[in-house]
Amino acid sequence: MNLFEKIFNYQIISRLDESGSFALTGQERTWLKMMLEPVESTQAFTPETLGKLDEILQTDDVTGIQGIIIEKAKSRERQVYHPLLRVLRRIIMRNLGIRLTYRMKHGGIKSNQHGFPYKLEYNVVKREWYLLWYNTRQHTLMSSKLQNIVAVEESELSAERVDALKELLGRLWEERKEHAVIQVVPTYNVELSRILYAFSCFEKSVSYDEDVDAYRIHISYLADESEFLLSKIRFLGLRVKIVKGEHLKGRMRESASRALARYGVQEEEAQ
Repeated sequence: MNLFEKIFNYQIISRLDESGSFALTGQERTWLKMMLEPVESTQAFTPETLGKLDEILQTDDVTGIQGIIIEKAKSRERQVYHPLLRVLRRIIMRNLGIRLTYRMKHGGIKSNQHGFPYKLEYNVVKREWYLLWYNTRQHTLMSSKLQNIVAVEESELSAERVDALKELLGRLWEERKEHAVIQVVPTYNVELSRILYAFSCFEKSVSYDEDVDAYRIHISYLADESEFLLSKIRFLGLRVKIVKGEHLKGRMRESASRALARYGVQEEEAQ
């Protein structure tokens, strides 16, 4: 592809992005039509949306490869999509309150729990969907697995109450966050896109220091996600180093010391 073609393609993509349009290839349309055939699609979409998609894809062919696909045996995996996702997402978008009935961790059921939903979150470590919500009776920020929610009902809240709860929840959520700065070793700057992909499930921003020719990735994460973040850092090996985040630094030193001790090398000798 020559330079003119690259510029032209970039202009097309930019115009499509500005207008909120999205270009699909024939293969992508065929794949989408095939994915709409299983019964799970009726849970993921409303009947109106499903009907509209079927109408748009009416002229596209289906590859019919489902019958010849063989999947290797693996451990049982939880379903990534949950039927309550659509219900809760709409409640959140409409700024409504909720009344929940859910199973507790150590048994038993709690019913008639009033609250305000804040956000839906997917835990990539546990492969579970969670609802983050504020219990208006106990005045606490709650995190409930969608798998444990038995029933959910919507309830009306005044605009003033919604604004106050949103402000409170935003503050509580920020207090739960921890921050780290990961620096890319300059030798591996060419692999920046790959490194950023490794941290794709975290909230992050990137800065560049011209003096040392180094990129710094500023990551926000929750305390219970620290071990998962460490696994990503270990995976990247010599490409990155932690420049801010004492807990992460301490855990990396601890794991490095254990690895050296396994081979009879003391930390002082390694240094």
